[in-house]
Amino acid sequence: MYQALYRKWRPRTFDDVVGQSHITDTLKRQVETGRLSHAYLFTGTRGTGKTTCAKILSRAVNCEHPVNGNPCNQCPSCLGIENGSILDVLELDAASNNGVDQVRALREEAVYTPAAVRKRVYIVDEVHMLSTAAFNALLKILEEPPEHLMFILATTELHKVPATIKSRCQQFAFKRILPGDIAARLAYVARQEGMELRGEGANLLARLADGGMRDALSLLDQCATPDGPIGEQEVLDALGLAGNLETACLLEQIGGGDTAAALETLARLYGAGKEMGSLLGELSALVRDLLVRKTAPKGGAALLTGGYDENTMRKLSNLFQTPRLVQMLSILQTTLAELSRSGNRRTDTELCLIRLCDPALDESLAGLNARLSRVEELLAGGVPATCAVPPAQQKRTQRPIQQQPEDLPPWEEERPPLPEEPGEPVGYEPEPPVQTIPPVQAPRSARPEASVQPAPERQASALADLWPGLVTALRGKFPAVYPFLSNPSAVQGVLDAGTLTLWVDNPFTQNMVGTPAVLEALAKLAGAQTGGAVRCVVKVGAPPKQAPAVSDAGEQEHDNLEDLLALGQQFDNIIIQE
Repeated sequence: MYQALYRKWRPRTFDDVVGQSHITDTLKRQVETGRLSHAYLFTGTRGTGKTTCAKILSRAVNCEHPVNGNPCNQCPSCLGIENGSILDVLELDAASNNGVDQVRALREEAVYTPAAVRKRVYIVDEVHMLSTAAFNALLKILEEPPEHLMFILATTELHKVPATIKSRCQQFAFKRILPGDIAARLAYVARQEGMELRGEGANLLARLADGGMRDALSLLDQCATPDGPIGEQEVLDALGLAGNLETACLLEQIGGGDTAAALETLARLYGAGKEMGSLLGELSALVRDLLVRKTAPKGGAALLTGGYDENTMRKLSNLFQTPRLVQMLSILQTTLAELSRSGNRRTDTELCLIRLCDPALDESLAGLNARLSRVEELLAGGVPATCAVPPAQQKRTQRPIQQQPEDLPPWEEERPPLPEEPGEPVGYEPEPPVQTIPPVQAPRSARPEASVQPAPERQASALADLWPGLVTALRGKFPAVYPFLSNPSAVQGVLDAGTLTLWVDNPFTQNMVGTPAVLEALAKLAGAQTGGAVRCVVKVGAPPKQAPAVSDAGEQEHDNLEDLLALGQQFDNIIIQE
């Protein structure tokens, strides 16, 4: 009859136990010197050797010829305990014997001396499953047992064991076995079984075992093939895993926001028989490694699973920020926890990928933090984030900046709003005030006013109507620069002698609007409107004031109507009467 590998290759001596030398050395020394305790408590995760060490210890304390603290496994005592013929050593399962009646029966039986060996040993596995009454019934005999009695308790959940039990036992904590030690043990078992286990296959099995030797041997038993070697691809195919290359490719698609490609990759893996829970688990492990790499670049190298090369990790690490990785890991862990209760695992996995590809779909605080961190990164790098402009603000036309004569009185000059004045809401268009305007005198000359203006003034006047159109034309071509160009307080355009000068408020705005592509596009649009070649430049500062118009007689004309309109816009409550 075939026997599973984890049972067939269970260690029989303390020296065969892998990765727990801090415990086995102490137990061997106690057996060798005879300084044995009456109760031991073994704690640790599954498959790390708790029950194995308990069985070895039960044979070692009763062995007739111990060797350096190890049982000889050849004397009648060792052989009888191993095959179960000696009833003085009992292994109990607390999950099925957790009542107070079973513990009372054990306590009544324990007072009798052993029949075949020196010590009566009780191995209680998963002791945390005992009820409160059963623990209370065990306390007295555990505190003052007979000389021939020994208890070995094992548990995976130490926090459920009462403190009164812990204080009466010697406690040994079994740690997770390192992947390198597991891989070496797997290679040894494979050689003894006649299997051809390759190095990459052993390393993958060691990582999947998560520190448990029993899990590693069970996975090796599952992947065993009599007609070929066991490599990484054979392990992936046998266990229904996606593989490192597929997982890295999927995460790269998520980082690029390519939802369609990510769903196509998921569909292909699903059609190939890959398990959705395993796929999300691999993706979660990779995101976890990236997060550890970013938060602890120096000391965190030992914490990585080691399943990916340095180039792949560096490439993927550049795609994400730390808040984004935290948000992704939260989504993956939540989906994995809910996947066991899901009615359609594929649909839930697809929803998870869609939320990972588009952070805007995550309305949690982690998702908001990830998006804000992305905006801060763009602004710090000199690339502003594209913001949506409200429809009401899009329909507003930019008014040309009116040049005020230099000799205006102080009360007619524009002033900044006072701190107590409320700002104008976005998209609000104030109604023009009711005004009574005196009749305007007809011009002295019958010729149009534009004909008496010099060429620079005509170009400036034409640009006042032309500039909003130029800005609007660039909105679809340069969405990131449009918010700067459409803001009159940030950018103002002045056309003079074939040169379109963009006067900006600060050097940051100069770097944004002064790219060659933007300047070339503005020059082409302005040239098409004016009918001549236009050169576009960017300068920091305020545009120079234009000189007032000159009449035929050489005198400067002062437009009283324009002054009144400007004054009325500043003081909405003033009504000008004839």
